[in-house]
Amino acid sequence: MTTDTSSLTQLGHSTETPASPEEAVLERVPSPHRDADYVVRFTCPEFTSLCPMTGQPDFAHLVIDYVPGDWLVESKSLKLFLTSFRNHGSFHEDCTMTVAARIRDLLDPKWLRIGGYWYPRGGIPIDVFWQTGPAPEGVWIPDQGVPPYRGRG
Repeated sequence: MTTDTSSLTQLGHSTETPASPEEAVLERVPSPHRDADYVVRFTCPEFTSLCPMTGQPDFAHLVIDYVPGDWLVESKSLKLFLTSFRNHGSFHEDCTMTVAARIRDLLDPKWLRIGGYWYPRGGIPIDVFWQTGPAPEGVWIPDQGVPPYRGRG
């Protein structure tokens, strides 16, 4: 089965990094395996944003898992969306939940979870976890593979 990508505006085109998450365009493509439940994982070990109070950079390791319904997130648009947080000031919790909400709203997946493993500033790592509900029965959900903080490398 071939996937129609004619409606995509970023894949295969020169694309500037969006100035903010609000300006970023997340795109989707039809899932070619709607009849199967499987997990798609995106790992972003170098996610960055800015502290809204100090303007200092914050760093996180994001792991996004989802079981597709009718749609898949187009990976270049996801990369550009995640990159758009580099100059965005927001708390860890807000950044993590904004990513989750945009993906959920775009795809309406059967299941979605996100792990935001934030590197410490001031000696305290802040980790943010969220999922839409229980995973579909029979789907293998692997561990996210990010160790508890201990230099998180």
